[in-house]
Amino acid sequence: MRQRRVAKQKYLYRNETTLLKIRLSRTGKNKQPSFRVVVQEHTNAVKGKFLEEVGFYRPAATPKEVKIDLDRVKHWIKMGAQPSDTVAVLLKKLGAENMDMYITPRDKKHLKKGVEKVATPAA
Repeated sequence: MRQRRVAKQKYLYRNETTLLKIRLSRTGKNKQPSFRVVVQEHTNAVKGKFLEEVGFYRPAATPKEVKIDLDRVKHWIKMGAQPSDTVAVLLKKLGAENMDMYITPRDKKHLKKGVEKVATPAA
């Protein structure tokens, strides 16, 4: 008899070569943006194939609508996925912990109040 092959997992989450991202994928009409929050490989196109949709974001609605499944996001972060800067900001607003490590610092225009600018010594 012929032996059956065991199907391998398509995505090896713990493998260093595969990097997963949690990012926004734009949907909606012209001038009416809405976004899906999806988990996908970093090499896939933004509007391409994704592993799971974990929420949505509608900035054009009044008030802005954000719904993200935090349990699934925590699961994917444990698997090695990294949220994009924008998704990390949205997750932080929803109350997710430790999102500061994924948010990149802003330029001088966006400094927080009370933070003094560092003086550069003259040459």
